[in-house]
Amino acid sequence: MAACGLDFGTSNSTLGVADGRGPRMLALEGGQATLPSAIFFDFEAHRPCFGRAAIAAYVAGGDGRLMRSIKSVLGTSLIDEETLLGRRRVGFREVIGLVIRHIREEGERQCGHELTHVVHGRPVHFVDGDDAADARAEAALADIARASGFRDVSFQYEPIAAALAYEAQINDEQIALIADIGGGTSDFSIVRIGPERARQADRAGDILANDGLRIGGTDFDRLLSLEAVMPHLGYRSPLLREGLVTPNHLYVDLATWAKINFLYGPAVQADVQRLAREARHPHLIRRLLTVLEEHLGHALAMKVEEAKIALSDADTHAIDLSVVEAGLKAPATRARLATAVSDPVERLSAMTADCLRQAGLQADQVDAVFLTGGSTLLPAVRGAITGALPGARIVEGDKFGAVGLGLTIEAGRRYR
Repeated sequence: MAACGLDFGTSNSTLGVADGRGPRMLALEGGQATLPSAIFFDFEAHRPCFGRAAIAAYVAGGDGRLMRSIKSVLGTSLIDEETLLGRRRVGFREVIGLVIRHIREEGERQCGHELTHVVHGRPVHFVDGDDAADARAEAALADIARASGFRDVSFQYEPIAAALAYEAQINDEQIALIADIGGGTSDFSIVRIGPERARQADRAGDILANDGLRIGGTDFDRLLSLEAVMPHLGYRSPLLREGLVTPNHLYVDLATWAKINFLYGPAVQADVQRLAREARHPHLIRRLLTVLEEHLGHALAMKVEEAKIALSDADTHAIDLSVVEAGLKAPATRARLATAVSDPVERLSAMTADCLRQAGLQADQVDAVFLTGGSTLLPAVRGAITGALPGARIVEGDKFGAVGLGLTIEAGRRYR
């Protein structure tokens, strides 16, 4: 039996193995433990490539199709639908399966033996407020994992996995709020942890609160794109007919990773051509048409993601849109980003308070806040989480590896 912990994330994925050498993370690409959850279907070579190689192939202008954030289709009707790849239609289950199979096979190459048993990470809620859809999403992911070569598949909540990773670092008993703000979901747990508790087989009583929201880094990307980039392509610009503006759905889809490819069909481009004739500022709509005709949507999304990351440390950033038009830049500021994401940030703050109520605790009874997931680097997000617990110690977890390590620790316990 060979057990592993798989964190299949919206933005990045990791794999760890639990064997006689103890839990450890594997290098999935170029010596790095993280693999961007991206797949590029090369229409010339007739094969997919993954991770950074997939993004590089897309940026190089290869004939093919890039897909990112595909985990986000779990819990939606898209999971049972198909998408066009070249001349054939492929189901989204098969696309996700290709990524998971690649991760398993690469892990086997790294550790030198077969991986048969997996603890799969999952968000607290794939779908907000719909238990049936949530159960279907987990069942779909389990089916895909088994079809990808794993014989035994079980699940652990991602924030609980992060708590196990944090627990391995401490020497005393604590009550900790675990905040895992990933690419597609935000998950919170309040957990009682410590060296003695780590030896117990049943930890259910140590989970004092567990909740989550379908909000993550891709949502922040979308909101920043609508705020800073899409107006340069005609978002909310006026039409010739008094009182009318351009339709929102084109720009919302273009700013949403999982929906970009649906805009590249001839029917959509014909609609945009008609829109240019009806617009007061047709040059803006012609920029939009350039994006669609030249399949630049993912390139723009990557520029927005870069800006979001840059604004974690800088007050301003100029988003380079020269792929659309020479010399075109979209100014972005940390203040504009904070304004754009204010609604989901307020929901994150409310979730922190809800977890305290669920646990029956006052703020001063929480010893530490353990932050993991790339979006915890955003100042507005950090402030929303930590502001409710001013006396708690802030612990910086491995932003992209803590969940995977915790899943691997759990795999060692379940399958040893």
